[in-house]
Amino acid sequence: MHRFRDGDAVVLCGVQVPHVAALEGHSDADVGMHAATDAIYGALAEGDIGTHFPPSDPQWKGAESRIFLRHAAELARSRGFRIANLDITLICEAPKVGPHAARMRKVLAQIAGIDVDRVSVKATTSERLGFTGRGEGIAAMATAALVSA
Repeated sequence: MHRFRDGDAVVLCGVQVPHVAALEGHSDADVGMHAATDAIYGALAEGDIGTHFPPSDPQWKGAESRIFLRHAAELARSRGFRIANLDITLICEAPKVGPHAARMRKVLAQIAGIDVDRVSVKATTSERLGFTGRGEGIAAMATAALVSA
């Protein structure tokens, strides 16, 4: 989850999407890529992004989230796994994700080193409930399936 701040675009799954606000975070606040990264770390029982890239470390201030996803994918490969698929769901009232989903899938696939047909990006609203429903930010959920290489 990341809250909105002043700005005119959000970065979602590696794609800059025009919006009335930006997302706040220590890195580029790419909530979708963070969820995908954490899904891989979780499948490896390797903690989360904060374990590998602590927000207390100033070198990660403003970092592109592709660094995190690439690290998780490389860690999976070094442990003898390949990523079978990634499935990311963005939860927000706006911006509209559909028009950008194909490009997001391509970016994620390239960074993770897998075929684009193994990556899913979709969105849902929270029916105006909670912080996402009030337009205060965006949340994301992701799963990653790893198989022995």
